[in-house]
Amino acid sequence: MAYPNPYPAQPYPSASAPMPAVPSAVIGPQFCAPYPVDLAVVKKVMTISDNFVVTDVNGNIVFKVKGSLATLRDRRVLLDAAGNPLVTLRRKIMTAHDRWQAFRGESTDAKDLIFTLKRSSLIQFKTKLHVFLANNTKEDVCDFKVKGSWLERSCVVYAGESNNIVAQVKRSPLFK
Repeated sequence: MAYPNPYPAQPYPSASAPMPAVPSAVIGPQFCAPYPVDLAVVKKVMTISDNFVVTDVNGNIVFKVKGSLATLRDRRVLLDAAGNPLVTLRRKIMTAHDRWQAFRGESTDAKDLIFTLKRSSLIQFKTKLHVFLANNTKEDVCDFKVKGSWLERSCVVYAGESNNIVAQVKRSPLFK
């Protein structure tokens, strides 16, 4: 079940500008909500693929992720609940900062690039990623910053280099 956005899509501010009170859409405004939304990642155990679903608190599927562990290229496709491809994530091979690219739908064409994600440094004890929207070709200042911990299964997404939180992932107290 997608949560409708009662507000129109807003242009994303520069990294130095404060975040607006209304959420900004990167993938689509239908995936923005002006309030926190609890979601759960549900992964099937003992499968060859890297597929999983994301559900709301009532168990309704919100997103599906298709991936494969048996391919040379690391690639994942994010689908909506109906199975329509939203984003294809592809890892770039032979990069120093473990770079990923996100494209619209199932495309991997440069004209469909949405954003690029890379590790902020080669050696990390806690995850720190920089996200650059497609029109940010200089990549001198990131559009989003992601800080987190794989062990704690949590992360926080910030607007640019600011401390303005735009998204947060926490491990459910049910699974601690």
